Amino acid sequence: MKHPLTNSGPAQQGVVIIEAMIAILIFSVGVLGIVGMQANMIKNTSDSNYRSEASYIAQQTIGTMWSDTFPVSNLDNYVGVDDISTLLPGGKRSVNKLDVVTDGTGTIVGGSFRVTVGWTAPGETPAANDTTAPCFMTVAHCFSTTATIAGG
Repeated sequence: MKHPLTNSGPAQQGVVIIEAMIAILIFSVGVLGIVGMQANMIKNTSDSNYRSEASYIAQQTIGTMWSDTFPVSNLDNYVGVDDISTLLPGGKRSVNKLDVVTDGTGTIVGGSFRVTVGWTAPGETPAANDTTAPCFMTVAHCFSTTATIAGG
């Protein structure tokens, strides 16, 4: 005996469209998540590129200083702040001489310099006294020993 199809009634009407809308919503949230991850990945890649370029600039400065250690007074010509915005966005390179007391008697041993390379990523506005701005810092010892030749 065949049973006739019965109308499921008004309680079941529209369920398929609600299920489809929920599926589209879940899919849309997933796509937005992927787009957000990709945008974050691109920003991190740019930041990595800036750090790499800053490291190269600092090492290049140190290499130039190492090759110019005689006379020693030439090294003081490197101390200061340079605008390197053609190499990094909003870039500044500073070289500071570090006077270090190493033997505890007050004798200052020269030859140590700190090279700091900072930048401002596009779209970011640093605060006036922002100490968390991205930068690369390294210390170079351009000369640290003196030789005494005893004649005889």
